[in-house]
Amino acid sequence: MSTAISAENITFQYEPQEGKLAVPVFEDLSLSIEAGSFVAVLGHNGSGKSTLAKHFNAILLPQGGSVAVFGMDTADEDLLLDVRRTVGMVFQNPDNQIVSNVVEEDVAFAPENLGVAPPEIRARVDDALRQVGMYEFREHAPHLLSGGQKQRIAIAGVIAMRPKCIVLDEPTAMLDPQGRQEVLSTISALCREHGITVVLITHHMTEAALADRVVVMAEGRIIADGTPREVFSQPERLSAVGLCAPQTVELLYALDQAGCGLPLDALSVEECADAIYRCFSR
Repeated sequence: MSTAISAENITFQYEPQEGKLAVPVFEDLSLSIEAGSFVAVLGHNGSGKSTLAKHFNAILLPQGGSVAVFGMDTADEDLLLDVRRTVGMVFQNPDNQIVSNVVEEDVAFAPENLGVAPPEIRARVDDALRQVGMYEFREHAPHLLSGGQKQRIAIAGVIAMRPKCIVLDEPTAMLDPQGRQEVLSTISALCREHGITVVLITHHMTEAALADRVVVMAEGRIIADGTPREVFSQPERLSAVGLCAPQTVELLYALDQAGCGLPLDALSVEECADAIYRCFSR
């Protein structure tokens, strides 16, 4: 696979508040993301995950080291527009990304500003709305939609730019359970069915478990990196930085500590139940 995003030895800190010393968000951090993959970056607030995400489409620039997007250096001002066309961002609050009073007009906003020809815009809007399951709402007013539907419209607006990668920064933080499920299904389909590289920033274990790869951050460092099964089967390591494994793994871990000898890589409820059944039917 080719590399979608490469961060090499990057350093970053925000301007210090008056009378306080600057605290680095991260120092000498490196991460490579393969094209076409679905990667979840997991961590508590303050771990540096959202700051890292903003480096992926040049909202922020590294103060040391470098970030490349499909081979383009994000610090090269001549490539800024190309970088942002290539990596789309979706944030927590969809209301902050919706700018029009009609759904299809909102989705058309970004390609119009990129100078895309009207017939191509029409095709992109229809295609993007179908990809997120919102085509039937194309003539609706966005403010009348649910939170999950609004977030899917925001995602469609990014898709209409035809990015190779989409970075979603806590996209379900303001949604109810149904809205969260709608958005997560959409995100997964973008990668599995359309080959878009997806980077999901989250602090929810159940969301991260949907990804191909989980990167865990704490205090600006990467402390774990692997498949969901590999990362979540280390509950003690996660607990050391204030994170909990999925409930299924926590249950298996508790039983394992009691001497049951259970595997810790069962993420789904069905896998967990099967492991417990096999243990106690021996």
